[in-house]
Amino acid sequence: MASAALPHRLAAAVLALICACGAPAESPAGDVVIDCAGRWRFLADPADAGIAHSWYARRLGDSVSLPGSVAGNGRGDEVTVATAWTGGIVDSSWFTAPRFARDRSPGRIRLPFWLTPVRVYTGAAWYQRDVDVPRAWAGRRIVLFLERCHWESRLWVDSVSAGMCNSLAAPHIYDISALLSPGRHTLTLRVDNRIRDVDVGRNAHSVTDHTQTNWNGVIGRLELRAGSPLFIERCSVFPDARSRVFSILVRLRNGTGRPQGGTLSLRLSRGAGHPGRAVTLRRTVAADTLTVMHWWSLGAEGRTWDEFHPALYDIHAAWRGDDTTLADEREVRAGLRDVRAAGKSITVNGRPVFLRGTLDCAVFPVTGYPPMRAGAWDTLLGTYRAWGMNHVRFHSWCPPEAAFDAADRLGLYLQVECCTWTALGDGKPVDRWLYDESERIVAAYGNHPSFCMMAAGNEPSGAAMGPFLSGFVRYWKSSDARRLYTAAAGWPVVPESDYLSRDKPRIQVWGMGLTSVINARPPSTAFDFRDTVDRYDRPVVAHETGQWCAFPSLGDIPKYTGVLRNGAYEIVRDDIASKGMALLAPSFLRASGALQALCYKADIEAALRTPGLAGFQLLGLMDFPGQGTAPVGLLNALGEAKGYIAPAEFREFCSATVPLARIEKLVYVTAEEFAASLEVAHYGEKTMRACAPAWTVTDATGRVVARGICPSRDIPPGARTGLGDVHIPLAKFPVPGAFRFTLRAGESRNSWNFWVYPSRLPVLRGRHALLVTRALDGKAEEALRRGGRVLLTLPYDPGTLRGGIALGFSPIFWNTAWTRGQAPHTLGLLCDSAHPAFGSFPTSIHTDYQWWDALTHATPLAVDCLSGLTPLVRVIDDWNTNRALALAFEVRAGGGVLLVTGVDLATDIDHRPAARQLLYSFSSYLRGDGVRPAVEADIGLIRSIIGDSYGN
Repeated sequence: MASAALPHRLAAAVLALICACGAPAESPAGDVVIDCAGRWRFLADPADAGIAHSWYARRLGDSVSLPGSVAGNGRGDEVTVATAWTGGIVDSSWFTAPRFARDRSPGRIRLPFWLTPVRVYTGAAWYQRDVDVPRAWAGRRIVLFLERCHWESRLWVDSVSAGMCNSLAAPHIYDISALLSPGRHTLTLRVDNRIRDVDVGRNAHSVTDHTQTNWNGVIGRLELRAGSPLFIERCSVFPDARSRVFSILVRLRNGTGRPQGGTLSLRLSRGAGHPGRAVTLRRTVAADTLTVMHWWSLGAEGRTWDEFHPALYDIHAAWRGDDTTLADEREVRAGLRDVRAAGKSITVNGRPVFLRGTLDCAVFPVTGYPPMRAGAWDTLLGTYRAWGMNHVRFHSWCPPEAAFDAADRLGLYLQVECCTWTALGDGKPVDRWLYDESERIVAAYGNHPSFCMMAAGNEPSGAAMGPFLSGFVRYWKSSDARRLYTAAAGWPVVPESDYLSRDKPRIQVWGMGLTSVINARPPSTAFDFRDTVDRYDRPVVAHETGQWCAFPSLGDIPKYTGVLRNGAYEIVRDDIASKGMALLAPSFLRASGALQALCYKADIEAALRTPGLAGFQLLGLMDFPGQGTAPVGLLNALGEAKGYIAPAEFREFCSATVPLARIEKLVYVTAEEFAASLEVAHYGEKTMRACAPAWTVTDATGRVVARGICPSRDIPPGARTGLGDVHIPLAKFPVPGAFRFTLRAGESRNSWNFWVYPSRLPVLRGRHALLVTRALDGKAEEALRRGGRVLLTLPYDPGTLRGGIALGFSPIFWNTAWTRGQAPHTLGLLCDSAHPAFGSFPTSIHTDYQWWDALTHATPLAVDCLSGLTPLVRVIDDWNTNRALALAFEVRAGGGVLLVTGVDLATDIDHRPAARQLLYSFSSYLRGDGVRPAVEADIGLIRSIIGDSYGN
């Protein structure tokens, strides 16, 4: 095919790449390899004296194993409170507080901020080994291939410098042909993991101890490779899915010093049973380089790559010189895939997609560095897939080749970032380094169809970051059109970006506190984020959605058996045990986890309901072990499910096809009708033909109390389709009751809980008199002295933050340590749901929407002084404080029975059906028989709990 026939967009990209100066991607195909994995002599250089004292000319005394890290080999420094890491010296104030004082002894340092390394090393480290170069390698091109170094490496061969590499993302490759002759030689490698002139940011996940650690070492393949001096330097594949065309660009480099003739053979195949394509081209390579382009039009037989059918093609390139010693070959894998921005949509092969993404923050607690083999990435990325994800954002780092390979096979769309979280555009060395690093990333991984999006990094700063990143995006859009580009994750908005990453299309944003929709407005599934999305004229992807916390999964502590310990969780474990609540930790996890999952459901569904939103990126499916420790995941930091929600349940609201219901309210009385506007977000592969969505309402036993069918219709992919409205009279519903509305569309289903209470409450019955009061006054004391029953419901003052505890419906956002105490400060409720006090108020053990009213009109009560108390409703506190908090408890007091609730069950009660029902349930219980609180308390002690403002 002539180049003139190539689509303009693709032709421009190919021609631009010919002129690009990126580092070559290397593959062992065609090379003879000496595996350099094994023991290397070693010497740490914390004083940075090695170069000045010519350590490359001496024999190093210690030894370690590579691939590996300093810490993984048991080397480095023991951790103390003065240890300087990439995050800075540990804030010693954490250790001066009495609760942490016991952790200051040597060898017992445990940090609440991030995972605690067993050992840490920052500085230069020297690695050395001898190699025997075979006689057959004479005249060959010889390179040392180091798949991933952390960070800067320098190489000496027999005391002669071979150069320096400083990529965090791409292999370090040293051409040492001129330095190696047959025989024995010494390779000396110096690796320096300090952040120096190139400052990518101390929180960047490429280097920070908050995530993969700022490890020192070499991982992946360590190989000495011998090949032809005339070699295939680069083989790049440019797909055009619309035209079913592959463009193959091969760059040959001639190191012989004179022109060489030969043939370039290209072969394209797609697995067993599929006919391949082959072509042989006669070429002469001048004394430097030659670029060869070839176009293959696959026609109707071409199979595209996407999340549904990740079809892959293998391209094999082989050079055979007229001089038969000059031969080389390369193999690359590619997919016939186009990714574009079209209006407010991101399309793959012309089909709009909705990105259901999670962040990968380089959290690898056992090794402290990423895995380099496909099996581990198949497992990790396969887990993301199992939870409904079609997209992964690599937060301020770039994964290794094995991750791209796995994503290619799984059909995942990847956003790769160029390893920065720092100030940009100020003229500092990182500006130039960013361009170089992006070139290296594209050269190494650019053929992978999963590599769909690229950004400079995360949340940059700097007065000139906007113009600088405009130039960066402009450069890459003109250089390589195989993917989409944006300035950075989070911000800034620059006109050149193909798509935008914005933090506003989500429920909770930094600094929002209790004003977010889930905390400030009664429960609803009708809201969306269109006000934010409507401001922009191109695709918007929600930045770091969620960040909802659960109580730490303390049972994971023994699983940290590698280079890191979960010191933060150890502190929580010991602290909660010292307060007599250790046995409650699993229940805290389960109950707070259920609320966490509910909030993720709310966030994801709101994103799916939003017209014009192109997707979301969760932070995240996995816990984040740094920045104060943020247990925001449904998976722990080891990638394991925590057990309170299954992947199949999560996929009901996070998958290619999700039924949706816009329900204005979730708490009703029988005089009302349940109303919902139904739709389906369908981003599946095909049109759903003659689909007749059906809905049911079931009670707590699973019995169907109402059902219906929507009109049959075709539901096209790549859109949200309205299904009609539902109105259900509630007068005959059995009340009080918890119900579930379920909508099915094709093979997909989704459900929402709602509650119905009687419009008119039955007359309270029971042989015991009851005093309902808002104050523990003389009248209340007299009733107790007579052996009576008293329900104390405390007034709520929204202007008073009692005890410094901001109570909201949602759990903690990220964590209170890193957000400087942003509200809310708790993790939901743990209810004694089987207690007869809830006989008329259906509830499970955890927070659900029927508790929204109570939680927004309540003051938590500290009940640690009541030994042996099991509250009716316990508030799960911030894991950094672990206070024993309650919303309702009962005691024997003054000869009678006292039920105390921090929920205001008196103010405006006729307009608060859930509160009115809770008051009725508590009152009905107290008037009946069988009220026998297990704990007795002095009235004076109760006064100290509720505070003087609630006294006489």
